[in-house]
Amino acid sequence: MGARGRLGLVAAAGLAALTLGACSQNALPKDALDSAINDAVGDPNSCVLIGSKDGVAYRFGTHVACAAQWPDCNGGQRSAEDLFKLGTAVTASCPSSADGARGVGWAAGPVEGKPLSYAAAMEGENTPPGVIIADKLKAAFKRAGL
Repeated sequence: MGARGRLGLVAAAGLAALTLGACSQNALPKDALDSAINDAVGDPNSCVLIGSKDGVAYRFGTHVACAAQWPDCNGGQRSAEDLFKLGTAVTASCPSSADGARGVGWAAGPVEGKPLSYAAAMEGENTPPGVIIADKLKAAFKRAGL
């Protein structure tokens, strides 16, 4: 291999390293987010999605929890995935069972200081109001380094 070929390989390797470095700098801190969100709103029926208009970059909760349809507190039904796609700020709470023994809380909005947004749903017997979920997540995002 000539000098020109070696120079091309070195340039390609350098470009690959820069590209990988850029990706890792923009990656969300998954382990830190998992821990902070679990401490804040962890529950089998909790879902938190973070991303941009390009799509979801981080998911807390199972695909089942994130796709589950719950009352939207306006007479309809939606999932956390539906709320994320809407891209609007929301804090809402309402009963999720006919007897009122269970509730659902919704929270969505921008991630402070980042070009990201989040959507969250939490359903259960002792679900906090959506505004409390939003406050807890804001603090969790900061603890995780967002």
